Amino acid sequence: MQNKLKEKAMEKEQLFQSLEQIKNFSTEAADEYEKNLHILITNVNQKMEERDDIKELVGANNIEMMRDNHSNHARFILSMLKMFNSEIMVETVIWVFKAYQAHGFNSLYWAAQLNVWMEIIKENLAENNYNNIKPLYD
Repeated sequence: MQNKLKEKAMEKEQLFQSLEQIKNFSTEAADEYEKNLHILITNVNQKMEERDDIKELVGANNIEMMRDNHSNHARFILSMLKMFNSEIMVETVIWVFKAYQAHGFNSLYWAAQLNVWMEIIKENLAENNYNNIKPLYD
């Protein structure tokens, strides 16, 4: 049990350390992200729903929950772009990961959806704004 607790503390510390590299995001990037929020969410949903392995990634009967996650994700990222807080970011990511896995989401879903988010953001935002936001996803 002690080893598990140490591992969790180390994982959390690694997340904090990786977030130290992130600088403030530009107002322009946040504004363009916000302006395109609905388009980003819609396109991410569509791209994810088109996947042949979507049911394996999100579990049975969880498509609507996935859509809710994408909406919540977009609003959360927007809040981080406007007022970044590494502690809130780490705690939220850990909570979301655990909560969705408890509902049957496969851990592979997170990599898949984050890759799709980056693809959709790159397609819909100016290159300089995409490059400004990308470190948050990395």
